[in-house]
Amino acid sequence: MSVIMVLLTLVAGITLSAQSSVNGTLSRKAGTLETTFLTFLTGLAFLSIIIIFFGQGNVLGILHAPKWQLSAAFLGTLYLLLSVIAVTRIGVVATNISAIIGQLTIGIIIDHFGWFDSLIISFDIKRFFALLFMGVALYFIYKGNMRSNNEKKAIYNKEMASNIENI
Repeated sequence: MSVIMVLLTLVAGITLSAQSSVNGTLSRKAGTLETTFLTFLTGLAFLSIIIIFFGQGNVLGILHAPKWQLSAAFLGTLYLLLSVIAVTRIGVVATNISAIIGQLTIGIIIDHFGWFDSLIISFDIKRFFALLFMGVALYFIYKGNMRSNNEKKAIYNKEMASNIENI
């Protein structure tokens, strides 16, 4: 079962990167807030159908949950909104690596202190190096993205100058 969960999570990561890319492109035409709204509206419709046919919980249980737990909905919305903004400026890979570093950082803190009823897993040197290497990976990916973007702009400017000269 653990291998299946790892594979399903891998597929989830693939869909997240694809979604980031498509949302970034859509946001250039429709707008950032509008793209984020469409994503959540579609999710609402899809999950409503799934709940009707397969739901086993109590949707109204949300009303009795501690208020701090409801912040998860806001955090998910904020994540998607910031991702849509970032993808158009730094690219899909840099956005996702940044998000992963953020997830690992807060995950390590949550594990270390046992927040939100999680297991307590102490911060150690292995986790430190994992974060360090992710930071190094982000640096190289970001620098590569910026170099590629500058080269693309230079080629575009050269073509535009050539077109003007031909007129």
